[in-house]
Amino acid sequence: MAGEETRAGSREWVGLAVLVLPCVLASMDMAVMFITLPSLAADLGPSSSEQLWIMDAYGFLLAGLLITMGTLGDRFGRRRVLLTGAAAFGVASVLAAYASSPGTLIAARVLLGIAGATLAPSTLSLIRSMFHDTAQRATAVGIWTTGFAGGAVLGPIIGGLLLEHFWWGSVFLVNVPVMVLLLILGPLLLAEDRDPEPGRFDLLGAAMSLVAVLGVIYGVKATAEHGFGLIPLTCCAVGLAVGAAFLRRQHRSANPMLDMALFRTRRFTVPLLIDALATFGLVGFSLFNWQFMQLVLGMGPLESALWSLPTFLVMPVGIALATALAPRVGKHNAVAGGLLVATAGYVMLTLLRADSGIVHLVSGMTVVSIGIGAVSAVVTEVILSAAPPERAGAASATAETSAEFGGALGIALLGSIGTAVYRSDLVDKAPDALTSEQLEAARSTLGGAVETAATLPGGTADSLRQVAFDAFAREARIAAVVSAVLMAGAAVLIATLLRGTGTRPGPEAPRSAAERDGGNPASDRRSRAASS
Repeated sequence: MAGEETRAGSREWVGLAVLVLPCVLASMDMAVMFITLPSLAADLGPSSSEQLWIMDAYGFLLAGLLITMGTLGDRFGRRRVLLTGAAAFGVASVLAAYASSPGTLIAARVLLGIAGATLAPSTLSLIRSMFHDTAQRATAVGIWTTGFAGGAVLGPIIGGLLLEHFWWGSVFLVNVPVMVLLLILGPLLLAEDRDPEPGRFDLLGAAMSLVAVLGVIYGVKATAEHGFGLIPLTCCAVGLAVGAAFLRRQHRSANPMLDMALFRTRRFTVPLLIDALATFGLVGFSLFNWQFMQLVLGMGPLESALWSLPTFLVMPVGIALATALAPRVGKHNAVAGGLLVATAGYVMLTLLRADSGIVHLVSGMTVVSIGIGAVSAVVTEVILSAAPPERAGAASATAETSAEFGGALGIALLGSIGTAVYRSDLVDKAPDALTSEQLEAARSTLGGAVETAATLPGGTADSLRQVAFDAFAREARIAAVVSAVLMAGAAVLIATLLRGTGTRPGPEAPRSAAERDGGNPASDRRSRAASS
């Protein structure tokens, strides 16, 4: 039967396992630095500015180059770009592990970010070409989503275990055997896939996309860390202006990096928005989650990482439920259901108090993770299905970029709202015995309050800690309220706007004009060129 011929076999599923591994490492590499920084700082002695670049260089370059790397995969071959990136990732990991100066480590982190940007769009677009059956592709995307999310949780755990026995460079060397395995098995299990008529690569467009994403991401992150200022606002403004120029260029180009026709369809744009909103809440609230465990509950980095394991272990439950229900109730309803589950988790977290135990926090985050797992798996598959096969790399990169923006905005906006609440509460209720310098240190951050309390007499110290913990708990509750409202609103949005767009049960709608024209991707391109 024709349907049976399109179903993936054992080779594709083993190939999927190979594709998931580098994604786990790519997300691990962002999370592991939080636990590694104290050890490498003691060894290399970086300045405060160098520490920031050691932490941020990887994430900035990865976010800024996703669209470019996805387009390169469409043009030169997704497997080729993936294996090239894997080799570069392995080399950069060795350079980072044996870096003898802060500058060398920063350079290695930059190379890691460039190489890491090839992994997500290449792996996801290869999944698009390997799994033609809708149900199988949904399952494969769910497994990929679990791996990508799992890396962020496993990073601090694996990093902590390695640092117990080895030097800080070992957290980078763990990448090498996985990349070697990918380089060996990739050519055997993964078929090459590319756009048969890619057109000319837009080098200026690639540079513009990098400047646009870096400008906005850097500006948002700097605002979250230091508040509103001239430099962060200027970076955001420049990024937005260049981004607008980039989109105009794509609209007029005969060989665009992004198919702008996709952005005129709700089936593509609404899932992108939902993905960004889901990441907004999850990443933004994680800022409070980690601080609550480590500063309020007094856990160490490894212990808090272990307590975060349940949130990762239950994510496949949400993914499995969503992928099983989507063919029956429709993908839009499955995503809406996942968003409502996440809303319930955030509602639980609106009851968080300074004296709440770890079970309350982990229970709320576990429910959130089930819901977000369901959302991420289905919307990613919808985005992939909405794009024509020859644009799978660019579509995958667009999905990942929207998630990066969502996470950055979550940290910035929830962090800014929470900081304002925390500072107001602390100033109103702080012990009168504090000097102006001590009060300023305590009101800056929860960590500053804990450090200040350690220098005070017993009664004043206890009073300051309690006030700070209560203020932070209120900060977290407000962040949970904002996240719950956003998730509930997103559920209504996707349940209404995606009705009748091919996300209901039944055969898939045609994915592009190219497919309706007999599968010739050049026909769309020629029509765009003629109209311009």
